[in-house]
Amino acid sequence: MGHFTRTDQRTCTDSSIRHQHKDRWSMRVMQNPQNEQTREVLDDHYSIQLPLIVDKKNQKPSSAKVHTGSTIDHLAVLPKSHRVDASLVPPQISENQARQGILSLIQRGLIPPAAELTLDPAPVGHKQVALHDPTNKERDKQNVIAEGPYHFAGVRFDETAPEERYAFMAAEAVSGSPPVEKKPRNLAHRRIPQKLEPVQTKTFEMKFQPLPPPTTPASGDFKSNNFRFPIQHGKVRELSPEFMAYKQNYCLCWGSIVTMLKHLEKLLTNYAVPIAFVNGDRLADLAMEFELDSQRPSVDDLLSVLVNKDDVIAIVKRPGQRYMGPFGKEQAATKIQSTFRRYVTRKWYLEHRRLKWASGVIAITWVMNVKMSQVRKQLKYTRQANMETFRTRSKKFAANWNRIKNSRRVVIHVPSLGYAQHIRESIGDFGIRQNTQFARLCDLRDPNVDVIYVSPVPINDETLQYYAKLVGLKTAVDSSDVAKQSTDIQERYKIIVPEAVKSFPTHRMCLATHLKYSPRALRRIKAIIKGKDAYIVPGMTHLDDIDVAAILGVPILSGEPDVMSLYSSHSGSKRIFASANISTPPSEYDVYSIGQVYESLAQLVTENLDVRTWLFKLDDEFDGRGIAFCHVTDHLRCHVWVVKESQRYGDKWNKKWAQEPAFLKIQHEIPEILQQYAEPCNKSIYPSWQLFLEAFLSKGGVIEACPPSESVTALKVDMLIEPSGKISILTAGDQIHAESPFACWGVSTPQSSVEPDDLNKACVKVAEACKARGVIGHFTIDFVTFIDPKTDEQVLWAVDLSLSYSDTAAMNQLIHFVTNAKWDGRSHELTIDPPRQERTGRRRRKAESQTQSDLNTNLNRYAVLSTRLLNSNLAVIHYSVFFQMCRAHGIGYDIKEKQGTMFTLIDSFNRENLGMVTIGDNLQGALSTFARNLSVLHQEFSTTNMQGNTNFLAAIEDIEAILGTTLTNEEEEIAETEN
Repeated sequence: MGHFTRTDQRTCTDSSIRHQHKDRWSMRVMQNPQNEQTREVLDDHYSIQLPLIVDKKNQKPSSAKVHTGSTIDHLAVLPKSHRVDASLVPPQISENQARQGILSLIQRGLIPPAAELTLDPAPVGHKQVALHDPTNKERDKQNVIAEGPYHFAGVRFDETAPEERYAFMAAEAVSGSPPVEKKPRNLAHRRIPQKLEPVQTKTFEMKFQPLPPPTTPASGDFKSNNFRFPIQHGKVRELSPEFMAYKQNYCLCWGSIVTMLKHLEKLLTNYAVPIAFVNGDRLADLAMEFELDSQRPSVDDLLSVLVNKDDVIAIVKRPGQRYMGPFGKEQAATKIQSTFRRYVTRKWYLEHRRLKWASGVIAITWVMNVKMSQVRKQLKYTRQANMETFRTRSKKFAANWNRIKNSRRVVIHVPSLGYAQHIRESIGDFGIRQNTQFARLCDLRDPNVDVIYVSPVPINDETLQYYAKLVGLKTAVDSSDVAKQSTDIQERYKIIVPEAVKSFPTHRMCLATHLKYSPRALRRIKAIIKGKDAYIVPGMTHLDDIDVAAILGVPILSGEPDVMSLYSSHSGSKRIFASANISTPPSEYDVYSIGQVYESLAQLVTENLDVRTWLFKLDDEFDGRGIAFCHVTDHLRCHVWVVKESQRYGDKWNKKWAQEPAFLKIQHEIPEILQQYAEPCNKSIYPSWQLFLEAFLSKGGVIEACPPSESVTALKVDMLIEPSGKISILTAGDQIHAESPFACWGVSTPQSSVEPDDLNKACVKVAEACKARGVIGHFTIDFVTFIDPKTDEQVLWAVDLSLSYSDTAAMNQLIHFVTNAKWDGRSHELTIDPPRQERTGRRRRKAESQTQSDLNTNLNRYAVLSTRLLNSNLAVIHYSVFFQMCRAHGIGYDIKEKQGTMFTLIDSFNRENLGMVTIGDNLQGALSTFARNLSVLHQEFSTTNMQGNTNFLAAIEDIEAILGTTLTNEEEEIAETEN
């Protein structure tokens, strides 16, 4: 221990006196702000730098001239052109403008407000913060630095090396438990500075600004204590040191904490939790969160403040734990009662809702039923009114028919196919099928007739131009001079397309229905026929034809739709033929049950053992679509025995008692034969016998014998019953079959297979029977003729009746239009007028010689026609190119000779369907020309690799067979003449 000398003591005393004097002087200086030494004293002792305050009172006023107004330049803004057009390139920003700051540039528009700005270098740098172990609460006082103007008493320094700190953090993350406490390291080797020099800062020449007031730190930012206390059996130990310390620490917000603590105690009591440890800090945070919230905290919120949260959750979620508390039984009883009441109430509610829904459905159904019944009554009343109007107009039409047909009139052609909906659905290209009668325009050959043709499909300009040229040939045909073509006739016809055709493209409505729902088309027709005699010529009559006629106020050249539909069926035609007393094939009609099928067929086979094939025809089908066939006798095991029995009985075979044993045997075999060997003709509609049989039994049909001959010719006769009752035969021709032996593909006219007198008698009988049943207008009769193998006599059978305007009748109008030929219904001949000769006085002898040569000219004309030409390769060729091909191959029409080929354009857009008629002075020539045209066109359209979908080849084969038969008949006639 050292000793002080007197000298040292006196020196210390002087030094302390000097320091005391200096300190008093410094305090005196600091108390006087006006003293010039104040700045130095504060800077030396306290490192406080005061701002420089300029004494404005001592400054002398400036002698310069005072400027009024703004003394600064206006800042540049975004030009107006850039504010109007944002696509222009922004102007350049100068360095002076950039010094104004980013906010100034944005406010002046030099930088777009939505621009994304990046500061380089960034004003804020990121660095990883070291984390401390919260369990290590020791304070190393050696690290507390109290020297200088900064105080670090509340700052704890990280004493571990970086490698050790990272290893510590990794171990804690992997193990999930606090690390083992380590011994404190010896920090003697670390150098601790004894004195810190004050930081030299720059003095700013600016006014003194007061410092902002201190802010209150956020809750939990400086929580150094971790308060934990237990809740045992739903109660807090309020006298425990932990709880007392927690209560003292949070005394300022204890009211909200107590409220939250009561909720937590109630939860733990209700669930009989034996003990739970509460994190006081979390509880305080939760209390502050719900302090101003009117809602109660949820169970999850309350459990989030527990330290042993997982253990408590396991107890709370245990089934039945809710009722283990002090009032568990009462709560369980309440729960059971409420659950049962809920079950009963919900059951009642569901039943009530079901009954309410059912009552709503019943009410809606009843309302809809009432409305539908009202609509039905209204429609029924409207149809009855229209029908009465139709009958009244028909009577007036019949009374005035002789005047109307010889005066100026308008014929409205509506080629509608008013078949049943399911039949229309099964017809491909239904609109094109209705448009095959475009040749109805040729009614213009009568100078008193104006034609309105209602088209079921849109017509393009190319097709319209073709028909304009066709009808313009009328003058040239009359004069036999091609140069004399007139355009005046074009004003006498109108082609109208109902707008509903485009509105309902997929509904398969008939043309009459489309026209009924086309008000613009109806208004146009009304305007055309205003003040003129007019009537409608329908196709297959439909109820909507009656409505259209009622709207237009014109009669219809047809009978009532129900009558026309009834007798157009196969069973209805059998009734007509039976009443007309003409020859028909053995048949049974109005068959509706399977038992009737077997019984009727067995009876027919028993009575007609020479018939090999039997046909099944659906009542509501047409054109050979609903026909099936079966070669019964080829598969009948008892056929030989039945034939012997018929020969044994001889003339008595017609008796029922003689046929009874054979009938029973045949009836026994019929079901098996039909099941195995019956086959529909059109398999695209009826793929199998079962489907055909279902349709046959649901719609009804006819069982009919097929002619027992290998050579059978089918005939088609078109007739007209005028409103006055006059019957006329319009045309008669032999059918051409291409796609099916039971479907008519084309016709050669006039017919040359049957004696005209025999055919006329049968036709007149049928017409009289139809007229007696109220049938008016156009209709078609189908016949078949063959040589009976038993008697070697020609047989004529009537097989079908169609009470509608046919394609053959329309094409017949075209033939008469381009030839001016006259049809002789008695002899079935089509003849033209002899060519005109100009006679002069100088050349009388020459004219006489020419007249003599005209007597030798063949004036008869024969035609082969079809509206069913189909070739899918036609779709790639425009009509202009098509006609150029025809000219190149000599396919055309000679107006002077009244011979050649004419076409009808049916499909304006797809161009796959076509109509054609060839006219010649003999049947063989017309058939040969027709076949040659088909062959040439097929070769032009098709190649070996692209045949397409066509019926040209099948038609050529049938025509060649007809030509062979015709040549054979001519040779036989020549042989008979020579003999």
